[in-house]
Amino acid sequence: MIPVTDMAGQKVGILGLGRSGLSAARALQAGGAEPVLWDDNPDARARAEAEGFVVEQLGSARAMQEIALLVVSPGIPHLYPEPNPVIAAAWEAGVPVDNDIGLFFRALGHGEWAAFDSPPKVVAVTGSNGKSTTSALIHHILEEAGKPVELAGNIGRGVLDVDPPEDGAVIVLELSSYQAELARALTPDIAVFTNLTADHLDRHGGLGGYFAAKRRLFAEGGPDRAVIGVNEPEGRFLANQIATAPGDDRLIRISSGTKLGGPGWQVFAKKGFLTEWRKGKQIGSIDLREVAGLPGAHNHQNACAAYAATRALGLGPRQIEAAMKTFEGLPHRSQIVAREGGVTFVNDSKATNVDSALKALLAFDRIRWVCGGLMKEGGLSALEPGLAHVSKAYVIGREAAQFALGLTGTEVEICTDMARAVEKAAADAEPGETVLLAPAAASFDQYDNFEKRGEDFAAQVARVLGR
Repeated sequence: MIPVTDMAGQKVGILGLGRSGLSAARALQAGGAEPVLWDDNPDARARAEAEGFVVEQLGSARAMQEIALLVVSPGIPHLYPEPNPVIAAAWEAGVPVDNDIGLFFRALGHGEWAAFDSPPKVVAVTGSNGKSTTSALIHHILEEAGKPVELAGNIGRGVLDVDPPEDGAVIVLELSSYQAELARALTPDIAVFTNLTADHLDRHGGLGGYFAAKRRLFAEGGPDRAVIGVNEPEGRFLANQIATAPGDDRLIRISSGTKLGGPGWQVFAKKGFLTEWRKGKQIGSIDLREVAGLPGAHNHQNACAAYAATRALGLGPRQIEAAMKTFEGLPHRSQIVAREGGVTFVNDSKATNVDSALKALLAFDRIRWVCGGLMKEGGLSALEPGLAHVSKAYVIGREAAQFALGLTGTEVEICTDMARAVEKAAADAEPGETVLLAPAAASFDQYDNFEKRGEDFAAQVARVLGR
């Protein structure tokens, strides 16, 4: 745990008692503050009381007069579609609102941090897609290189639950738009922006607000190094805002599918090869086709981002290449769960929207596609470029028939449940094909979350294969 010491002796309100809320309460208490907690869920309040915390309703004017700061969990709306009443009460009372990410960065430099010969560094990763894989890959590369490293944020542990870092350590943080938007302090040493596609628009008041939330990671004084995906206009705009000259070494531009040029520092992947250029010279190259844990163009972009971040930390190209070859990927993200008779079974349950499902479809050539679930706005037309890779779709979910109507020109079988879909796909699959779970839909019609859906897919694959 990293204690938050700058609120010692003061009352601090904590709104939302999930992982980040309880972590913040413990860190503030360890630093001498008096946390007062609230959650609308009575079970969450009971868990907090069982730990000995004070639990009180925070929305009243009296409660706001007593607290010096309100710390909010990321799932609670603070602006759009409308502010939570407790947050609105804090604004009215002039109480600053922050989150655990802001507390973490405020804690940097206190205590032993300033006395290290090599102060710990923070790498923060954001973006619409790929940020979890990129963060995990950076962590894996550093770990393989023997560096002291921890992974936290939107993946792994809460940011304040990490162990106090040692001399020369690195903390890798995955940050969502919710986390980046509200944090009052954001000062990573290296900041990574993977890409931008429309998501969470109701929470940010549109695409511009969503991009603005991501962009905050680069705004407060700017990181020492910025790694920016430039496949979209927003990334190119952000890169241009950061660079002070064409060859500015603080910026590393990355791309998958586009060869980048110019005098600056760039890392790009094209036709399966990652290449690093710096000051007009090629510095390194990796054949990503040999990296089983990073299939497809979208994962090649993740590889470029992780490569750039670890190069900025001083690792050599061959070190990074060796580590990438041992990366097995993340559960539910292009995760190979089995191989049998020339057929590969891949769990990409995290592909909960059309954009991420399309990337998964484009990563493989001949696919038996398990898809469906709770459909999102916008329809399925954007999947069309990937449907040429699909031999047949096996649709699950309560809306299976409606989902199937959106897959024009593709052979479809309505299966409704996972067991039947996997059974039929496995029976139909031929050597060289991939049975792929990439739902292009939310899981909540049949599962608690995408993880449970992915676990069911893996379990059904094991059952069908007799494992």
